Formats: sequence, structure tokens, C-alpha cells
Amino acid sequence: MSSLQTALSNAEQNIGKEVGVSNWITVDQPMIDQFAETTQDTQWIHIDPERAASETPFGGTIAHGFLTLSLASRFAYDCFAMLPGQVMGINYGMNKMRFLMPVRAGSRLRGRFTLKEVKARSATDLLRTNILTIEIEGEETPAVVAEWLGLAVFKD
Repeated sequence: MSSLQTALSNAEQNIGKEVGVSNWITVDQPMIDQFAETTQDTQWIHIDPERAASETPFGGTIAHGFLTLSLASRFAYDCFAMLPGQVMGINYGMNKMRFLMPVRAGSRLRGRFTLKEVKARSATDLLRTNILTIEIEGEETPAVVAEWLGLAVFKD
């Protein structure tokens, strides 16, 4: 049995199950400012704490939705090791994604992964679809829920 076939067989047993919960990460104002500068998205709700405190219902600045979503890779690193025979993992995209709750500066986030589907795309490529829920510490409503596709590429 190839490494991919073994990985597929093992993964199929986990469909519908939680397969990982990441460590918490703090999204602070310097992180938000750096993201704003990098992406050139300098809307004041992200970078002007005083104005955001007085003119928004959030009580201060909020992270960009795409900053929150971009942390998915960090969360995945916390949760998933390379599989035997795997040479790389590739972000294959999203089927569905929603921003459900703003992330206030200073909030702590983590990712929770539930395996939805797994299938072999070829003799070397295993496609996994996970439901990614990005949770905000202390909040019932998550920041993001997404169907995230990842491709595990094997050498054999």
C-alpha cells in the first residue's frame, strides 16, 4: 500500500470528527497595523484606535477579515504534521467562507478543524476538506467559518 493510500485509509476514519485545535494567538494593534501597511488597506476602523473607540460599536479597532483568515496557515501548523511519505502541503482554496464576528484588537484566536471530506486526486495528491472555525476567546460566535481545502502531495 502506498503512503497516499495509507493516509487516505486513516483519514477516512476521521471524517466528521474534530482533527485539531490550535494554540491561541493574540491579534494586537501592531499586527493589525503591519497587515494594513502590507495590504495597503488602511481603513480607519483598523488603524485609528481613538476614532474607532468613539465612532464604532466595537469599542476600538478591529482586525481586517483577511488578516483573521490569513492566520489559518498558522493554525494548521499547530495542528497538522507532515504525513509519512508526504513531501509538501498546499493551500488549495476555499469552498465556502464567512466572516461572522469582528475581531477586536487584543483578542485571542485559535483554529478548530473538523475533517469533512478526503479523496485521492491522483496517485500522489490527497485532497482534504476541513471545516475551519476561527474562535475568539470568550465569544460564542466564531470570527470565521470556512471550508478549507488542502492538498497533501506524496512522493510515491
